[in-house]
Amino acid sequence: MDFCTLGMFIIDDIYFPVPKTPVIDIIGGAGAYSALGARLFREPPTSKQVSWTVHTGSDFPDELRCEIDSWETSCRFIATPERLTTHSLNIYGENEYRGFEYTTPKKRIDETMLTEEQLLTKCFHLICAPVRCMQLVKGIIKGRSTFKAAKDLVPPLFVWEPVPDSCCPEEYDHFLEALKVVDVISPNHHELAALFGQVDQLNRSDESDMELLQGQCKRLLADGFPKQRGSVVVRRGEQGCCVYSRVKRICFPAYHQPKKSASKNRLDRTEPKVVDPTGGGNAFLGGFCIGLLDGRHEGSALYEQGAMWGSVAASFAIEQVGMPKLSTREDGTEIWNGEAVADRVKVMEKRGPRMIEMHNTGL
Repeated sequence: MDFCTLGMFIIDDIYFPVPKTPVIDIIGGAGAYSALGARLFREPPTSKQVSWTVHTGSDFPDELRCEIDSWETSCRFIATPERLTTHSLNIYGENEYRGFEYTTPKKRIDETMLTEEQLLTKCFHLICAPVRCMQLVKGIIKGRSTFKAAKDLVPPLFVWEPVPDSCCPEEYDHFLEALKVVDVISPNHHELAALFGQVDQLNRSDESDMELLQGQCKRLLADGFPKQRGSVVVRRGEQGCCVYSRVKRICFPAYHQPKKSASKNRLDRTEPKVVDPTGGGNAFLGGFCIGLLDGRHEGSALYEQGAMWGSVAASFAIEQVGMPKLSTREDGTEIWNGEAVADRVKVMEKRGPRMIEMHNTGL
């Protein structure tokens, strides 16, 4: 198995400001969106290399199972008829307001629920607080050790997406401990600032935001990651993403550029198609994991490919409410929302990354 996420599956109900019609009972949750991001880069039959878990309650809709089955992934359905499927209520309002709450009890996923094939996965996506992150990694490594096949495998990659509530100065020491057991940490820029208690310093200017972000990444690399390993991948929404390690510091633009972009470069002026940013960060990390994994195997620039594929994955996730539509062209090429994944990758390759100079980092 190439990819396994321990993110949850959630059935989303989304309410918009009137008079827009609500959208009810759609696929959601970090597990579903990260699986989508990975699946975009694994066409059948290799789509079976993408693994995730769905706990189906007594109310699980048949149409959602059909949509999931159409992806042809290794989705493991675990029947829990004694409960309702995890549901959430999302309320959107003016000034980018978003309210979120669970409307049924959530069912988290841990290593004890994974099959042998899932435990022997090459790259894991974790979305949790730092203490739980350490517990999951420890449990996965212990679970793998019970299988003879694990002895001949390369150690897995762990890509950690911290949950927003855990990103606060009080959790910083726990973050540093968790960084010792993962390969990548990926907060968004707001969560990273919150971890350092510096949210009030955001949005002053692009230059000051980047300066702030660089200092935060420098701290995490120096304080948390063992020498010569680990990276910080910061997701910045419409501003793209930045990757920081001891050997590489790059930024990639988002695939969908904001309307205010004044760039004269045709490649930087894709038609804005962003409808709902929900799940964009999770999908980014699914694509990032596959890009990182393939880059490691093919000897290419690991982080460039991961960031580029993550940006493409996010672009498909945010073009509609819910999941993008999968279909095929007459020649058999897979297309999502009417476009081939490879075509968007080519656009990102032509744009290329921007290298970042970090002065006096001591790294």
